Amino acid sequence: MVFKKLLGALGVGGPSVDTVLQPGPALPGGLLSGEVRLRGGGSDVTVDRISLLLVARVEREDLEEETEDTVVLERFTVGGGFRLAEEAEHTVPFTVTLPWETPITELHGQHLGPVLGIRTELEVAGARDKGDLDALAVGPLPAQEAILEAFGQLGYAFRSADLELGHIRGTGQQLPCYQEIEILPPAGHAHAVNEIEVTFIAAPGGLEVVIEADKRAGLLSEGHDTVHRFTASHHAAPQTDWNAQVDAWLKEVIAGREGYGTPSPYGDHHGEPHGDRHRSGPGAGAVVAGVPAGVAVGVVGGMVAAEVVDEIGDAFEGEGEGEGEGEEDAGGDDEG
Repeated sequence: MVFKKLLGALGVGGPSVDTVLQPGPALPGGLLSGEVRLRGGGSDVTVDRISLLLVARVEREDLEEETEDTVVLERFTVGGGFRLAEEAEHTVPFTVTLPWETPITELHGQHLGPVLGIRTELEVAGARDKGDLDALAVGPLPAQEAILEAFGQLGYAFRSADLELGHIRGTGQQLPCYQEIEILPPAGHAHAVNEIEVTFIAAPGGLEVVIEADKRAGLLSEGHDTVHRFTASHHAAPQTDWNAQVDAWLKEVIAGREGYGTPSPYGDHHGEPHGDRHRSGPGAGAVVAGVPAGVAVGVVGGMVAAEVVDEIGDAFEGEGEGEGEGEEDAGGDDEG
């Protein structure tokens, strides 16, 4: 989706910007190409810098109150240092590499809930202003897709997905937020587990797969969370029997007990245990739970996130609040 916006900070009659992304979903760690189309305003100007910002809507928990913020996951410099004449048109093509941990927004064409965007900023004569804001669709890596497919084959059903501000302790996480994919167990495991939460931490060498089970209370035990970490290779994805692999992971997670299971690495910046938090973000409770799942398209097929807005601009309304922290946590400029 494309938004043309006159750069208000540059004054009435300033240049306008229109960023067009390549069609189709991008991939975590993959290339994103497109072009920034500029049109001069009522006078000649020097464009000092053109920046693309990868932004996301995330859930933040502060003093037991959950809110949504916009954070900058990455910033790319794609051009600058040229003169833009009055009413002239200028196009800057770009290709940038997305972070490996970029959240997944869709699976087999079905929206999962998280909202990502590419925002264009222009710097002219020391003034910087927001230009285009375009929705960004991100599909799963082959290993991520295979793992989610396996959950569906094993009878698990997609519930929701959201982005949480904070870091998972003990992992190689680089971004200031992480994605949770909530999955409901089949009837055979419903007596032991309320839900499963899956987080992928992708890197060039493979995936860290963090699986948390919200365990039900038993006759002689209280309900609690058990968290385990696993790894998956990108190169092994085509040869792996993922149904058997994920089934083995789940058996270990469900059988886990406090005291000898992996301690929960989850927590926000205040160190609050992940299991104590409630969700109200873009994907939480917004999809139909319990839909039968066969393959991954069955896991999410036909589900539409009710809180996913029709236009990306609405989702990022008021995005200026809380951006500073996200920009500090994100990486520096990359030349595109």
